[in-house]
Parts: sequence; C-alpha cells; structure tokens
Amino acid sequence: MTKATRTDKPSPEQHAADSHDLIRVHGARVNNLKDVSVELPKRRLTVFTGVSGSGKSSLVFGTIAAESQRMINETYSAFVQGFMPTLARPDVDVLDGLTTAIIVDQERMGANARSTVGTATDANAMLRILFSRLGKPHIGSPQAFSFNVASISGAGAVTIEKGGTTTKEKRSFSITGGMCPRCEGMGRVSDFDLSAMYDDSKSLNEGALTMPGYSMEGWFGRIFSGSGFFDMDKPIRKYNKRELHDLLYKEPTKIKVEGINLTYEGLIPKIQKSILSKDVEALQPHVRAFVERVITFGTCPDCGGTRLSEAARSSKIGKINIADACAMQISDLADWVRGLDEPSVAPLLEKLRHTLDSFVEIGLGYLSLDRPAGTLSGGEAQRTKMIRHLGSSLTDVTYVFDEPTIGLHPHDIQRMNGLLLRLRDKGNTVLVVEHKPEAIAIADHVVDLGPGAGTGGGTVCFEGTVDELRASDTLTGRHLDDRSTLKEKVRTATGSLQIRGANANNLRDVDVDVPLGVLTVITGVAGSGKSSLVHGSIPDDAGVVSIDQGAIRGSRRSNPATYTGLLEPIRKAFAKANGVKPALFSANSEGACPTCNGAGVIYTDLAMMAGVATVCEECEGKRFMASVLEYHLGGRDISQVLAMSVTDAEQFFGAGDAKTPAAHAILARLVDVGLGYLSLGQPLTTLSGGERQRLKLATHMSEKGGVYVLDEPTTGLHLADVEHLLALLDRLVDSGKSVIVIEHHQAVMAHADWIIDLGPGAGHDGGLIVFEGTPADLVAARSTLTGQHLATYVNS
Repeated sequence: MTKATRTDKPSPEQHAADSHDLIRVHGARVNNLKDVSVELPKRRLTVFTGVSGSGKSSLVFGTIAAESQRMINETYSAFVQGFMPTLARPDVDVLDGLTTAIIVDQERMGANARSTVGTATDANAMLRILFSRLGKPHIGSPQAFSFNVASISGAGAVTIEKGGTTTKEKRSFSITGGMCPRCEGMGRVSDFDLSAMYDDSKSLNEGALTMPGYSMEGWFGRIFSGSGFFDMDKPIRKYNKRELHDLLYKEPTKIKVEGINLTYEGLIPKIQKSILSKDVEALQPHVRAFVERVITFGTCPDCGGTRLSEAARSSKIGKINIADACAMQISDLADWVRGLDEPSVAPLLEKLRHTLDSFVEIGLGYLSLDRPAGTLSGGEAQRTKMIRHLGSSLTDVTYVFDEPTIGLHPHDIQRMNGLLLRLRDKGNTVLVVEHKPEAIAIADHVVDLGPGAGTGGGTVCFEGTVDELRASDTLTGRHLDDRSTLKEKVRTATGSLQIRGANANNLRDVDVDVPLGVLTVITGVAGSGKSSLVHGSIPDDAGVVSIDQGAIRGSRRSNPATYTGLLEPIRKAFAKANGVKPALFSANSEGACPTCNGAGVIYTDLAMMAGVATVCEECEGKRFMASVLEYHLGGRDISQVLAMSVTDAEQFFGAGDAKTPAAHAILARLVDVGLGYLSLGQPLTTLSGGERQRLKLATHMSEKGGVYVLDEPTTGLHLADVEHLLALLDRLVDSGKSVIVIEHHQAVMAHADWIIDLGPGAGHDGGLIVFEGTPADLVAARSTLTGQHLATYVNS
C-alpha cells in the first residue's frame, strides 16, 4: 500500500467525516525523538521497526498512546481524575486524528500473592457465579467460592430513629467467603525458625533481635520498652510463657509511650503483614535473605494449596469442584465447560467458553487459572492482557502492542499474526513495535526509526510498505532477509551438567546431560517446560549466573552508573584526586544540590492535573552543589563525566590522569553488550526493554560463575544487534564459560553447538525431551516443530 495522503477537500462522493483517515504527528520530541513527523493510516496495521533505543516506544507509547489516554482522562470529572494516574502532555507540536488507545504492553502483571491468571482475566469471577448457581450442595453466593473473601459473622444492637422515637433492635449478619482460614487464602503456610529471629541468650537491650531494621535504638526500642509486657534486660530464654507470647504473637494493642498513642504488635504478626504479604522476589536483597533464612513455606495442609475453604471445595458440578476446575489446564477446562448444558445459565456459559477459548487461541491453553500472575513471563503477561480484547465489539480504536511475539516459538507467531490482522479487519488501527521479520511481513505500513540508538537515533529513516522497506538502504531493510547458516564445526563439550528426574511444573521425570564448555540452546514451543528445566532443575551448587527477563527496579534517580556499580570507583577516583570525601560526588548523598535534592529538576504536584517538572535554577540541572563542581578529574567535573557516553567514558578512564581500572572494566562490558551510546547519567526509566536486558547482562558478566543462563536474550533486539549478541556469546564460551540460552530465535539456534528441544506440545502435552544434538542433526531429522521451522529458516 502506498502512503496515505491527506485530502483537504473531500470528493463529492465522500462524506466529510470520512476524510479523517490519518493519525498525524508533527514535531515529536519525547526522549530522543528529533522533531519527528509521521502520518499513519487509520484502520491499518502499522509496524514500527529500528534498533533498540532508536525511539520506537517513545513515538508509539510515549507520544501517540500517552496523549490519547491523557485526553480520555480529561473527559472525567476533577474528582475522578484525582484517583487516576496523572499524565503530562507529550512534547509534540501537533497530534491530530487520534482515536481511543488501548495499550497492551509487556509490563509484568502485578506480583500480588493473591493475584492469579483467573482473577486477572475475570475467568474466576464467571466460574464462581457458575458454581454458586449449579454447585451441589448450594453453599452461598459467588463470594463463597472466592479465596480472597473471609467468612465473617457478628451480632449486636443497632439504634434506629423512627418517627421521632429511638429504638434499639438486635441485628446479626454473616458473610460466607471461600477463604481457607488456615492459610488465609494464600495456599501456603509459613513456619518461623525462632532461633534465626533472635539470640535467646541475650536481652532485647543487648540486641537479641537479629531481624533487619529492628534496632532497639529507634522507635521499635521505645515501643518495646514502653509496652511493659516484658523485661527488656532479661535474656529471652528466661521469659515465662506469657512474656514470650507477648513478644512473638500478641495482636495489635494500643499503648501510650511518652505521651504518644502507639500500637504494639508481636513480631510474627508484624512480619506477616509487612513482609509476607508481598512477593518475596520484589523484596530488597537483605530482607529477602532474612525471609529465606527465617521462614520456610509449605503447602497448606487444610486446603492442599487450593486456597479455598472446605465448604467451597465440597460444592461440585458433576464430580468437579471449583478448585479442580482452576487447577485444570485451560484447554481441558474449556472442553469441560463446553460439555455443560444448562439453559438457566446459558449467557454465562457462552461468555466463559469464549474467554477460555481465547486463551487456547492465543497460545496460552497450557496455563491453569490458579497459576500466580507474578510467575508469568513478559510475553505471557502481554498475551493474557490481549484476551479481554479479542471478542470486543469496539471498532475504530487504536490497539498498541509492544513486541507481541516475545516468548513465542516460530510455530506460534503465525497464530499471533492472525489475531493482529483480525483486530485490524474489524476496523481498528493497530500499531505494533516489532523486530521479528515474520511479524513485520504482515504490515500494511512500516515506519523505521534510527539510524542508530540513543542520541544517534530519533529520526524517521523510512516510511512505506514492507516491499519498499526490503528495497531500501536502511539498517532494517538490509537485515530483513538475513538468514544464519548452520555451523560447519561445533565445539566439543568439556563435561556435562547432569539433571535427573526433573519434574518441576509440567516436566515428566526428565533426565538430560547439559554439555559444558559450549553454547547450548534450550528450545521448544511456549509452555513446553524450558524455564522449568533450566530455572527449576539445575542444582543450586552448579555455580550458575542466571540472567532472566525480570524488570530492572530503579527510580528516576537510578542510571547506568548507579545500577552497574560504576559510580563507586568514579567517586573514589574524584575523592582521591581532590583529597575530599567520596560522598560529595553522589547526587543522592552529601553532594546533592540542596534546592532540588539532587534530582536536577523540581517537581510541582498539581493534584489531578499533570505535575510540572522545571529545571532547577540553582544547579541548572547538573544535580550537584556548585562547590562540588569545582573539583576535577582529568580536567572534568562529576556532572560532565555523568553526561559522557559509555564509549567516551571508556577512553577517558582507560588512560591519562583519569585512568581508573575498576571503572574501565565496567565500561568495557557495557561497550561489549552494545550500549556504548548510553550516557552514564541517563535515568533508567527512559531505557527501552532491550537496553535494560543488555544492561543486566553487562552487570552479571563480572560475576564469578562457570555457567551463564540467559532467558531469551534477543528480546527487544534488532536483527542487526542479534549478530553482536552471538559474537558476545562466542566470546563468553571461548573464555572458558558454559552458556545455556533459552531461545526461540532461529539465528541463535543455528549458531548453537548443542540443542535441547522440549515438547512435543505445551502444558501436559509437553515436558519431554524430543531432541538432543547439533543444529545440523535437528535440521536433517526434521522430527520436531523446531526442526521443521529451523530447516525452513536456513533454506535447507
């Protein structure tokens, strides 16, 4: 299709309303965009391509989708807007022709321990209604089947005013919930190792408590001593039963300390509320270490891990209770629901069937509804969010997707393409940020950004059709038809990592020897058991350095220098050269500008309106006090060093007066992973997904470990960058490391020394090793789905 052009005067046959067929963006300057202007055809599928960091997400998510959502939010009352996220207007001159934007991104679903696949997609809500209507025996309303609702009952007198007289009546109430009372709907119970919480030979004043943050010198000490429940100077082993109970288990009790009303609570309920209610993986490292040392988790013996009360589990449809239904593989559950014929709940059954069939259609039929939402990968989370839109009757809206093919085997990408085209054919505008050639091929219109990344990108290099892109001389056009060739000679293993009887999740007693000293690729369709084999079965003592797809946690004060530990040697080098304290050279410590507290900007909160950020007039955005900027290293002050690119900084700290070996080693690793264009002080919140993954890889490369495990390292990488990644993996292997990669990208498979293919299907249809050997053997055999697609890829 040729690029759509704007018609100022509609033709006689065309209604004026039909002339608005373009989304126009003029002068976009969000992040690294350099006055970008594009015109995107509506009701078509537009794919945005370009190297990681070229500005694709800034244009699609940060400009078009952000402005659409901001304008929709402004249609609500000021009261409602006060409860919604505030969005600033993107830095753009003109945005015209926008429609309602529905964003389906890669953000992980909330890691709340109570959130499951079923609760996140409303499938659980429909199942609860179904069991409350058809379940035998009948036990109550839908909330009687909810593991997040506790059973409560009470009675008392209420005062009622009627006709000028006041009367008292006795009332009682009860709520029947489905929560297991033992584990409070968590499915697991925790046992505390009391000896790891305190040293019973010491008194509280002598520092008996070994828990992080529980110092007797602060508020905790004042609350404990002011409570009067126990003797602060008596060793804990000499406490009587009452004192020990009050220290460990006492329920929240109001006390008065030094004239201040406070609440005292025993250690264990306090830990349960403050720490155990959160996802363990999201905790700070020292708190997580404490939890792993002190607390052991086990399946709740009362509910068997189902989270549900005995009453909820007793009500059945046929021979199936709601816990059984949620534990089924979704493809099996869809078949079970299809077999129910109950006219009284026909509309509910139809909606539930559609939701479950959508899971299967989108390639997630191997999940179960009781799967915790926090355990889904980025690709699985994105496809789960897509489910609620597949049957939507909305038209003329803009759907925005961020690499929807992430985590998909080549076999599944065609299915995803079909879904995107279906959304378009219903009359919607579909905008997709994508790197995979198979997904780019279906585009009606392509916008290629670049030519480089960071400050080297931010311009439109190409607009047009896929065929025109292929013929263009852009980086994407040149690499669109790249095909890797199979290795002529593969490396020989130096040993093996033995996995025996692996049965995590859907694995079926798998025995496999993973070769060491080579590049091993673990592949298979989504849900076949790859992550379960690598992350769940490799022994802890194998010296493994694992680099997963988890998000980098960091605020707007975090940057590549702080995240990688680079700032530490830089601060010490500045301090040594100038004879002052290292803390002066941290914008988060003593050197911070007092006006903006080291942020470089001053944020003004305007309640329901978007907050305003203005550059600090005192430090002019440099973040440091003026006195700190008088200290120099190699002729530059600290703010100038943080403004340097990684490549420039590597040269700066590699020789001359500023030579700092510790800093140079970290910078060399950042250059190795292709992040030479980043500035040291760029906020982590502005990095793209691919940049964050490579930043994590560079950080872990310094860890001492013989085996590196990478989980889909090509995520967010442009076709041209995959070559650099393969070269990096080769360097790691040649330096004596063993590299294990979970990957779907055929270029990585073709480059492997050894392939382990899992399958043959997903969920209970997978969990077996269907092939072990070299890529050449896999292509020659063509006995698996992976082998067939790899053979097509290398044109064999």
